[in-house]
Amino acid sequence: MKTELDNQSKFIKKKSQNISAWYNDVILKSELADYGPAKGTIIFRPFGYKIWENIQKELDKNIKENLNAQNAYFPLLIPENLLRQEKEHIKGFSPELAVVTIGGGEKLAEPLVIRPTSETVMYESFAKWIQSYRDLPLKINQWANIVRWEKRPYLFLRNIEFLWQEGHTAHTNYKEAQEMVSSALQMYQDCYQKKLSIYGIPGKKSDSERFAGADETYSYEMLMPDGKALQGATSHNLAQNFSKAFNVKYLDKKGKNQYCWQTSWGFSTRSIGALIMVHGDDNGLVFPPNVAPIKIVVIPIYDNKNDEKIKKYIEEILQKLPVGNFDVVVDYAEGNSAGFKFNKWELKGVPLRIEIGLKELENKTATIYRRDIKERVIIKFGEIEKSVEKLFDDIQNNLFEKSKKFTEENIRTAKTLDEFKNIMSATRGFILANWCENEICEKKIKEETKASTRCLPLDNKISQKAGKCVYCGKESVHTWLFAQAY
Repeated sequence: MKTELDNQSKFIKKKSQNISAWYNDVILKSELADYGPAKGTIIFRPFGYKIWENIQKELDKNIKENLNAQNAYFPLLIPENLLRQEKEHIKGFSPELAVVTIGGGEKLAEPLVIRPTSETVMYESFAKWIQSYRDLPLKINQWANIVRWEKRPYLFLRNIEFLWQEGHTAHTNYKEAQEMVSSALQMYQDCYQKKLSIYGIPGKKSDSERFAGADETYSYEMLMPDGKALQGATSHNLAQNFSKAFNVKYLDKKGKNQYCWQTSWGFSTRSIGALIMVHGDDNGLVFPPNVAPIKIVVIPIYDNKNDEKIKKYIEEILQKLPVGNFDVVVDYAEGNSAGFKFNKWELKGVPLRIEIGLKELENKTATIYRRDIKERVIIKFGEIEKSVEKLFDDIQNNLFEKSKKFTEENIRTAKTLDEFKNIMSATRGFILANWCENEICEKKIKEETKASTRCLPLDNKISQKAGKCVYCGKESVHTWLFAQAY
């Protein structure tokens, strides 16, 4: 019989009742993260940081092998004058800047900005390193922390300080830069879909939503269970905007000085927030195996008489598991019932739970519980390795298909402003609507509905549909994706 202690899920808020309260509750009680001592900061606990390490490992491999970029590191502190060299850039970031004015007990001659992004500090170096077309393309990646003074912090999703990856490249022509932008965006899409099992829509940002100083910005837009959108990653074609501001030139084959064409692209720890929100349920977290901090937990079910035999059998099973030592935990903790342990690891979202008791020992089997669908299967000892690999694949695919189905079911079309408003007040979600691409209409739509332009979908079957602007009624050549965003 279950005790109150066994049913740990009752001590977290229900996602189905209050997703915001559930979100914070499940992060804290699953030990993913904690609040930092300064308001708006976050402490990544080992269980949560392991997710970032798993994501980082995958992205870092692709950045090096497929994008041919090299890792480097640039200073956290940026002289204010560097930021001011690109006017649109500083204008876009001014409200979010954290500035150091005192160092060593003395007022600084020039304020230092704590890194909100690294374009300016990197490109001062690019201007020194690039001399000739032979130095191009230059592709640099950085794993770093970022500080942006968020007014409404939200664990993982919006923190004053967060972790990210940012790539920066310089090229001899626009076409090559644009190919870089597309490749980076595709890498992010693959990471979300194949590793995090989250479906989304890639597209181009509007002029008002693009990165400050960029010529074009592309993003991966995801729909959260509460009907709000989350921008998962961005890739920017900077054209020559920064190279002209920072004098990033190269000598071409004809001996003439030319400005470089540049890109930047980034992926952050807000991806963990998306992971939590998209897949979690009333009982806690649900992780896809490819990024789960722990992939398997083994729970011994003792009967006092055969405890040592059960332990020995578990050791035999561990040799059959297709995972590393750090991906599996055996919960030998004394004093806690099996029910308590079941709920503890269910809360933590471990993809597979293996239950081993006298029945499994006698029958040379393993009872395996799938966290995603809450079902048990009985596997013969000799089939454990192949069965676990298949179960991992099934979980990974099931979570992605579930995410895709939810998103597609919550994409609606609005022909008029009234239809648009009715959708936003009833269900939210993604809205496809024609927009004349006038910023005034864009601003008015957001003011009246809270929905902003998320992107112009790259899928032409969606975006290349002419009609009348949902706000002003003028002719429109494109269908845009709208949603209220985090």
